[in-house]
Amino acid sequence: MMSLLQIVVLALIQGITEYLPISSTGHLILVPAFTGWPDQGFVTDMVTNLGTVTATIVYFWRDVVSMLQGLVDIVKRRSSHSARLVTNVIVATIPIIIFGLVIKKLGLVDHLRSPLIVAINSIVFGLLLYVADSYGKQRNTIRDLNWKNSLIIGLFQCLALNPGTSRSGITMTGGRFLGFMRSDAARFSFLISIPANLAASAKVLGDAVQAGESISFDQIICGVLTFFIGLGTIHFLMNYIRNRSLLPFVIYRVILGSAILGLIYSGMPLGVVK
Repeated sequence: MMSLLQIVVLALIQGITEYLPISSTGHLILVPAFTGWPDQGFVTDMVTNLGTVTATIVYFWRDVVSMLQGLVDIVKRRSSHSARLVTNVIVATIPIIIFGLVIKKLGLVDHLRSPLIVAINSIVFGLLLYVADSYGKQRNTIRDLNWKNSLIIGLFQCLALNPGTSRSGITMTGGRFLGFMRSDAARFSFLISIPANLAASAKVLGDAVQAGESISFDQIICGVLTFFIGLGTIHFLMNYIRNRSLLPFVIYRVILGSAILGLIYSGMPLGVVK
C-alpha cells in the first residue's frame, strides 16, 4: 500500500522527469533514499511508465497515426514520409531492446539502482548534453532522418539503461550532435520512447503477473495521475525549447549530482547506496 503523498510524489516525479532531460529513473531511485519510504520497485515504476508513454501517444497522435500508415505503406512496398519515419523509429529502437534483454539476463538491473550511480551519471551526461546543445548545429529536421543517424541515436538511447543518464536527455544529446534542431531532436526522442517504453513495461509487468504479483489499485491511480502530469510536461518542454537552450537542465543535473555526492561522502546514509 502506498500513501496518498507517495502516490502524488511518484506521479509528479515520473510525469515531469520522463520528458525533461534529467532522468526519471534516477529520480525515482532517489525517492526512497531521501524519504525513507520502501523502494516502490520496478512494477510501480513501469505502471507510471505506462502513464507517460500513453501521454506521449496522445500528445503526438498525428505522428503515431502517420507511423501506423507507414507500416501499411511498408507492407504494400510504397515509399512515403510515413514509411521512412516508422522505419527510423524501428531502427532506433532495436539497440535498446537488445541491450535491455542482455542486462536483464545478466541480472544487473538491481545493481544499478544506486544513488551513487545516479549522481555520477547526472553530472557526466549533463555535461555531455551541454556540449552537444552548445556546439551542435541546428540545421536538420525530422525529415532529414535516415537509418544511419537513427541507429546512432538508438545507440545513444542504450546508455539510458544506466540510471541517472536520462533517456530523453541522451537521445536529444545524440540528435544535437548530429545537427538536428532542438524541437526535432526532442520530437524524435519522444517518438522512439513509445516502442522502447512499451516493450520495457510489457516485459516487467508480464514477468510480475507470471510470478503471481498483482497490480494494486494504488499503482493504477499513480499511473493515471502520471498520464495527466506527463501531458502538461510535454507541452511545456516543446514550447520551451523552440527558442531556448537546454542549459537550465544541465545546471540542475550538475547541482543535483554534486549534492548527492556531497551527502554520500559526508557519511549521510541514502537508502541503497553502493
